[in-house]
Amino acid sequence: MNKSFRFFVTSALLLSPLFSLANFDFNNNCLNAYKSIFELKLGNAKAYISTEKKLHPNNSIIPLLENYIDYFTVLTSESKADFDRLKGNKSSRLDQISDDDKNSPYYLYAQAEINLQWALIRGRFGEYFNAAMEVKRANSLLQDNNKKFPNFHLNLKGLGLINAVLGNLPDGALKTALSTFGIKGNLQNGLNMFEKLADNLPKSSYEPFYEEVVFYYAYVLTDVAHSPQAYAKTMKYTERIADTSLLKSYLQSYVCIKNSHSDEAIAILAKRPEGGVYQPFPYLDYLEGIAHLNKLDLNAATYFNRFLQTTKGVNFVKDAYLHLGWISLLKGDKAGYAAFAAKAVKNGYTYMEKDKQAKSEAAAGTPTLDLLKARLLFDGGYLNRALQLLDDKKAGDYTNEKDKTEFNYRLGRIYDDLGKDEQALAAYQETINIGRNLKYYFAANAALQMGKVYERKKNEAKAKEAFNTAISMKNHEFESSIESQAKAGLRRLAN
Repeated sequence: MNKSFRFFVTSALLLSPLFSLANFDFNNNCLNAYKSIFELKLGNAKAYISTEKKLHPNNSIIPLLENYIDYFTVLTSESKADFDRLKGNKSSRLDQISDDDKNSPYYLYAQAEINLQWALIRGRFGEYFNAAMEVKRANSLLQDNNKKFPNFHLNLKGLGLINAVLGNLPDGALKTALSTFGIKGNLQNGLNMFEKLADNLPKSSYEPFYEEVVFYYAYVLTDVAHSPQAYAKTMKYTERIADTSLLKSYLQSYVCIKNSHSDEAIAILAKRPEGGVYQPFPYLDYLEGIAHLNKLDLNAATYFNRFLQTTKGVNFVKDAYLHLGWISLLKGDKAGYAAFAAKAVKNGYTYMEKDKQAKSEAAAGTPTLDLLKARLLFDGGYLNRALQLLDDKKAGDYTNEKDKTEFNYRLGRIYDDLGKDEQALAAYQETINIGRNLKYYFAANAALQMGKVYERKKNEAKAKEAFNTAISMKNHEFESSIESQAKAGLRRLAN
């Protein structure tokens, strides 16, 4: 065979559909990479992907897996530098996938996933319009894929997330941008999709995707739906995830802290898997500090300091400094509190609601000690200790309207969680009476919690009245979040 003919034959083979068509092959290499990603062993995942690239360079699962790695790199580092460095990878990955087999259920799904992952990350750095565009794109791709492949269960994961988040999104830049595109969601539909997946995936061929479904379901239950079942369901569904998963430690400790199970969070974080194989995750030190301080353990400072020393991120810095200030105050060191409060105002960013609130509190002056202690103990689930602090006091013992309001609010929350409904309702009403025109969140959230108490008691009229009271209050802290929860309460009552 002469050289020119050999060149012609080789070129023809390379250009034929059989050879040039890439594929979506979730083979063992890809499954091992995916499993490593969801244990936060990102270095291992990169090694598996590198092997796959050598064996099957046209496998279009590769760009999807690489995007997962970027997603979790930014999620664990909270670094704006990482975000700015990695976000340019998105378009080339989508280009590679868009040249692939349109008859595969992964064709539209993988493109939707990449868009959705970047939307979630952009929201953490204030790029709301771009995030809205990506949500719109992901939603359209998944809807189309669901029509083409109705039995491809993974469609429900992204659709569930979009439905849940859009169905309970607080007012703000992201909601405004999404409403421009006419995209709406339904929180209950989203929750139902996740419940169905979490129950059924372990019995199906889609079992390897279980951990990702639980990751998003736990987020939706805790941070979107503010569900009273968030703790029980997260602990139930994470139980079957291997203890070698650092993501499991994160999910369980986070939901424990958000739902007043501080001792359990401390135990989980103390035995979390460690070693160079895992992605650095400074936020877990921050969580550990929160859990310890919620039981008034002043050794919490160790964890907050470690977080501040190791984080390269922009989020939770202000809040960590504020907590260090509280530790100084609990030690009787007012000058130390003032120094940390100044750092909370000056350092870090305000992308996250936690940091906005920390900056506001740090600038507002020194908190009243017994109210601070009661707040921390309540957050940790130490209800009887919190009640003992306030039980022999009354609103008149405090000199300003803020403290009078907060005293009643703290009492209301403690009574509420102790199941003392009538005392809780009386304290909530007093909070509203004193604080409804103040800029603090106490009165509006008291009305929201009052609505939930009446909802539990099946008193629909009183529940609606309370939720509407919460919505009617304006120009206070956490306004959009409280309002969205109150509107969700009204929607539940309408069903």
